[in-house]
Amino acid sequence: MNSFKVQYKVDGEDFSAAGDASRKLKKVLQNLGISPQIIRKATVAMYEGEINMVIHADGGVIDAEITPDKIHIFLRDKGPGIPDIALAMTEGYSTASNNVRELGFGAGMGLPNMEKYTDYMNITTQIGVGTTIEMIVNIV
Repeated sequence: MNSFKVQYKVDGEDFSAAGDASRKLKKVLQNLGISPQIIRKATVAMYEGEINMVIHADGGVIDAEITPDKIHIFLRDKGPGIPDIALAMTEGYSTASNNVRELGFGAGMGLPNMEKYTDYMNITTQIGVGTTIEMIVNIV
């Protein structure tokens, strides 16, 4: 397999479309013959990031590159930024609004789950500018 790149736009206005990008990535990975365990890790991590983009950042763009040895995912948004990354990484901590919580989102597990299901994760954020999250799921 050669390197394969895909890009997905995440609509920050549409909760019903949240998860579309991770479902599309799942199909790509299945078509490439990636193992179900690796697909699960990559799509759970990407789904959590995608939901965060809808809840907190009015959407964004996800770029994924699949190589023979890894799935490399970049989530980029122009949201408010994350004031305290360490606090945001705490299970159960959430800044989601009550409306979002009533929809069943905002339990404060997004970033912790992203880290749990990846082999590498790095968050770069700037207040008022946006956030980029880089994640790697190893295939081998």
